[in-house]
Amino acid sequence: MLSWDEFNEEDTTTAAPAPAAAQPTSQTAAKLDNDAAGSVEEARAVAASDSDAIARAKRALDDLDIQEGLNELEGESARVRVDEKRMINARADLNQLVPFKYDWAWQKYLDGCANHWMPQEVNMNADIALWKSKDGLSEDERRIVKRNLGFFSTADSLVANNLVLATYRLITNPECRQYILRQAFEEAIHTHAYQYCIESLGMDEGEIFNMYHEIPSVAKKASWGLKYTRSISDPTFQTGTPETDKQFLRNLIAYYCVLEGIFFYCGFTQILSMGRRNKMTGTAEQFQYILRDESMHLNFGIDMINQIKIENPHLWDADMKDEATQMILQGTQLEIEYARDTMPRGVLGMNAAMMEDYLKFIANRRLTQIGLKEEYPGTTNPFPWMSEIMDLKKEKNFFETRVIEYQTGGALSWD
Repeated sequence: MLSWDEFNEEDTTTAAPAPAAAQPTSQTAAKLDNDAAGSVEEARAVAASDSDAIARAKRALDDLDIQEGLNELEGESARVRVDEKRMINARADLNQLVPFKYDWAWQKYLDGCANHWMPQEVNMNADIALWKSKDGLSEDERRIVKRNLGFFSTADSLVANNLVLATYRLITNPECRQYILRQAFEEAIHTHAYQYCIESLGMDEGEIFNMYHEIPSVAKKASWGLKYTRSISDPTFQTGTPETDKQFLRNLIAYYCVLEGIFFYCGFTQILSMGRRNKMTGTAEQFQYILRDESMHLNFGIDMINQIKIENPHLWDADMKDEATQMILQGTQLEIEYARDTMPRGVLGMNAAMMEDYLKFIANRRLTQIGLKEEYPGTTNPFPWMSEIMDLKKEKNFFETRVIEYQTGGALSWD
């Protein structure tokens, strides 16, 4: 075991340190380099006590050519200037985080870290009791819970796959990549949260996790998103031409503006409306924190899309604008159909017609956020309370509801 006392003892054999203001001379630095080189060479020498495996490892390193690795790390310039940084197709070194070009990206990374949470910290006991109670929820309410857990448990996995396999590789700005890494972890937490709800409630996991290809309204949304990631997930896909750059831009619009910017809103509104009525409060609390994360993901994605447009104005031509509009309108239509499937009758103080108005209101927001005109003029928000929930602060009630000892639904006895 290490004793930290030995690191606090003064080394009396060493000369007193130079004054703080003193700077090493070139001769001193050269001597240090020589001493270090000698020490490294001594460590590399094969000793009589070395096993055969250790000896072979040392000799193998004698043949290591570091220049190839250095060339890859350095790129075309050893020091990066801010004006060399670009969102896509940058030639600057991807490993040099600073100087920042996009301060907003780094701030979003810091904000994401500050908002960290884990699913097990949310108490699910009241939800379990309500779900297991014969008269706890209506059939309409149960349908909403199951449909939404079925869609979201897959949707966040699709987003995470797209981030890891395509987006991260093709974005060439280090501070944006830093946020994307944080986002990918948050998507994993969200998938964990849905699984935690499904397990806690004792649902049929096979039924819930297979909805994305068994329930048409769920399958259509998943299929729509997947068609925009198939080609760019290919490891050989590269940006650098107008067509491939447009293909990547389509992917970003599909995943940020539609999958995260439209496809989540019907389900989130339904579950959060339950929570407002003191039903499924643990599940609703999980959705609150997920919605807060997703709002940040959405804003980051829109900033990234708009920055690509600024740096590559030739991509944002009339055809691309029309395509982007169609993508958002198609996504809105699919979400309207999903609303009708999950909510064929009025429930929770809302109905499919109100949800359609809300989704059109959201679609107008997404269109204008990337510089396109509204397609549903005059549409208003029938659920203003959703805006308040999006501004939720973690400290509001999170730590008042933390679980001391977590048990899943299957482990609890309700006899």
